[in-house]
Amino acid sequence: MAGTSLKRKARKNRVVAKRRQDEMKRLNTKPVVKQVDIEEIKKEFAAKSGKKTKSEKKEEAPKAEKESKSEE
Repeated sequence: MAGTSLKRKARKNRVVAKRRQDEMKRLNTKPVVKQVDIEEIKKEFAAKSGKKTKSEKKEEAPKAEKESKSEE
């Protein structure tokens, strides 16, 4: 009895180890970080909804003050 090999058990052990290694590799991979312009995306959404973003409001405020001073 000691001379027999447990082929199914050996195969199962190798598969379990391989799955564990693959899972660790998958969990450790880092996604590709893309360079995204957040302000540009906000402007696109604002244009679709008809609203202005905070940065656009800040840009227009000084312009409005300059125009009112030039009118006086």
